[in-house]
Amino acid sequence: MTLTAPAGTAAAARPSLVRRAWRTASPYAFLAPFFTLFTAFGLFPLLYTAFVSLYRVELQTPGEMEWRGLGNYTALFADDFFWLSLRNTFTIGVLSTVPQLAMALGLAHLLNYRLRGRTFFRTAMLLPYATSVAAATLVFAQLFGRDFGVVNYLLGLAGVDPVDWGTGTVASQFAVSTIVIWRWTGYNALIYLAGMQTIPAELYEAAEMDGASRWRQFVHVTLPGLRPTIVFTAVVSTIGATQLFGEPLLFEGSISGGISHQYQTLGLYLYEQGWGFFHLGRAAAVAWVMFLLIVVVVGANALIARRRSRTEAGR
Repeated sequence: MTLTAPAGTAAAARPSLVRRAWRTASPYAFLAPFFTLFTAFGLFPLLYTAFVSLYRVELQTPGEMEWRGLGNYTALFADDFFWLSLRNTFTIGVLSTVPQLAMALGLAHLLNYRLRGRTFFRTAMLLPYATSVAAATLVFAQLFGRDFGVVNYLLGLAGVDPVDWGTGTVASQFAVSTIVIWRWTGYNALIYLAGMQTIPAELYEAAEMDGASRWRQFVHVTLPGLRPTIVFTAVVSTIGATQLFGEPLLFEGSISGGISHQYQTLGLYLYEQGWGFFHLGRAAAVAWVMFLLIVVVVGANALIARRRSRTEAGR
């Protein structure tokens, strides 16, 4: 005798199977637009750049590709201007990142207290970030002008001789770093402020009851609580310094980074190779070297943070 399921039971089973399949597939369906865009505009250009870096490709004839293997990389590492741009990128990165994050941390600490007009000051912090790179750089280029710049005028009032900010190595790198500091300090300050507001108020109350001053509260309560945020801003700022392009390009309007390449960054060097000398293969090799540098820096920061957390957990 063969038993058959009622028709209503089979009909009820179909919607449950459809519902179960939808529950399984819906997360992937929601994520599909992101991964589609990432593949089209992120992963594919990255891989294609690596492919082009192995060939000799000229801007005038992009369809003609001659296999070079690692020839673009060996030529790159033999170029003194590449090492100069790498050193300039590191120097400008340090000159802009360290003061920027230190000032942002101090401003966030001040804004964390109850002040009159806190909303106004928090909004004003974002105004430099909202300003375009071109506008900010052109204004600072006028401020650092050799003959009629405001900075040299103020130095003259203090009895200091005028500084040629466009040709001196240290002076020009300092001027470019100042633009970066002005644009990004407020942005990082708001990130630190958001991190400070997640620290439990009970920790500050306990420290105050123990007689700790505001400085000791900052050192022993605020800084440990902000450690993940500080690591995040340091990594992001390092990535931004590695990719620095607009500020040094517009400071003097030269892709060579000054008369003696004294502030040419890796971004400017890449642009010069690709659109100045028309060597697209060499420019692609520079892009991949920059990418690998960023991966190394981010990996080193993650490794240091992980070891520190393990050390503190072992205590």
